[in-house]
Amino acid sequence: MKRVALVQSSYIPWKGYFDLIANVDEFILFDDAQYSSGSWRNRNRIKTATGPRWLSLPIKRGPLSQLINEVTISDPNWRERHWRILAEAYKKAPCFDEVAPGLEKLYQECGSNRLSEINRHFLEGLCPLLGVQANFTRSEDYCAIGSSSARVLDICRKAGADEYLSGPAARAYLDESIFRKAGIEVRWFDYSGYPEYPQLHPPFDHQVTVLDLLFNVGSAAAEYLKGPEL
Repeated sequence: MKRVALVQSSYIPWKGYFDLIANVDEFILFDDAQYSSGSWRNRNRIKTATGPRWLSLPIKRGPLSQLINEVTISDPNWRERHWRILAEAYKKAPCFDEVAPGLEKLYQECGSNRLSEINRHFLEGLCPLLGVQANFTRSEDYCAIGSSSARVLDICRKAGADEYLSGPAARAYLDESIFRKAGIEVRWFDYSGYPEYPQLHPPFDHQVTVLDLLFNVGSAAAEYLKGPEL
């Protein structure tokens, strides 16, 4: 039995993204899909003493039709700037000294200027810190045909999937019937029920980057994830 997920990459995403990774045998980065500005692809939220703040990768202007894996970064100094912002926001967090050296190294070693590769770099680097076993592949490697649900199904077939695990938002547009006909079960991941953790700068907010969890609880971060549960 093989379970896969097919999700567009995100920049330092929230904890739920990593739980989805933990619950599949293969996590396929769906980055040959069209890029949408103002999405989670190139930004995420952090907590600061003055409230939530967006941490955004500066995107080089391109055609409206460009794919996520075609998007490049406009400012070569984004790594240093983002780390300075994070260090200032979380320097008083309980586990800053524990996790800061490893996270800073992730920023220093991120050598690409392509959004998709930057996102994958952080996903691969953060999974071990969260106790998440991961197997990443790319949707473009499957040379899928079709569009919308048919394209997702074609990738699942070519990946040898028996189950397709999706976030709940896809219920609005995914055609489950074609998966059933193909013998692939669609399962829906539940992002509810996460426990709160001691978070710097209250009130508590779940909708922030997973770095917030790491700065606040360090090596105990896995205890605040759901982990493999399906």
